[in-house]
Amino acid sequence: MTEVPLISLFDALLADLDGVVYAGPHAIPGAVESLQLLAGLGIGLGYVTNNASRTPAQVAAHLRELGAPAEDSQVVSSSQAAAELLASMLAPGARVLITGSPALAQEIELVGLAPVTGQDQDPVAVVQGFNPGIGWKELAEASYVVSAGALWVATNTDMTIPQSRGIAPGNGALVAAVAAATGQTPLVAGKPEAPLFHSAAKRLAADRPLVVGDRLDTDILGGNNAGFATVAVLTGIDTKHTILAARAAERPDFIIAELGDLHRPYPAVSNTDGTYVCGDAQAHADGDTVSIVGHEDDLNAWRAACAAWWAAVPEAAEARAPQLKWRTA
Repeated sequence: MTEVPLISLFDALLADLDGVVYAGPHAIPGAVESLQLLAGLGIGLGYVTNNASRTPAQVAAHLRELGAPAEDSQVVSSSQAAAELLASMLAPGARVLITGSPALAQEIELVGLAPVTGQDQDPVAVVQGFNPGIGWKELAEASYVVSAGALWVATNTDMTIPQSRGIAPGNGALVAAVAAATGQTPLVAGKPEAPLFHSAAKRLAADRPLVVGDRLDTDILGGNNAGFATVAVLTGIDTKHTILAARAAERPDFIIAELGDLHRPYPAVSNTDGTYVCGDAQAHADGDTVSIVGHEDDLNAWRAACAAWWAAVPEAAEARAPQLKWRTA
């Protein structure tokens, strides 16, 4: 086991929000306290979110209401990334249909483009971001414009979003409705693309940032794409089972139960002749089976299992779950 807290190995934390810091309007237990400790350690903090329903200033205000440290500049959103992408592809003043929130429209205005609300305003592009108020009419309007040949950009394609009452459809589910109607596929501006993470690290002047997220397909893949260390936290979408089965590109460097684990030493995983040991647990892969000595509720057992399975299938292009055989010592 390392003798220093995991986070002390890095100079900044780039944190996802939904499923990591909060679920819906409420903070995840222990998350705020963990973030508050970073400043005293001299570790930078940035928030990297795919949720485009609010402006960075609104997100920062919500974080402060929860007690988390947050300046407006610490929030980097997929709506900003979408606006920057569109500005790089369109002439100044070009009209963009907003299928999303007023916050998304504001980001479009900030880069010198003109947000519009209907096909009759002759948009040359569509930008689609999460907005819980979107209905059939808005999705239909986007479909008409996309079908007519307009450029189509999605802030993100997260199929789900954690809420206080459970898991709800995310922007990806709404994007899928337009894709089904048009047969087209949008450009994606936010996670898992690397620029969002690079932008956040640059703001913090960080050389060794750690990316923490609850989703393999956006947070972890995006952090990996950016070349940063990644840690999956089990307070949101992905689980110990889905992390074990992850395709190679979406495998995290670390797995923690909650954000407080960042401030604890991370247990080392050792390998002796294909048997991987983590704490009191050990795992060995043989064919499509991983045999684990340990308790199913012990995260170290899953860390050992991941090390064994990932070593056995290092180039997995698709998610692939092994059979598990558990026994206690």
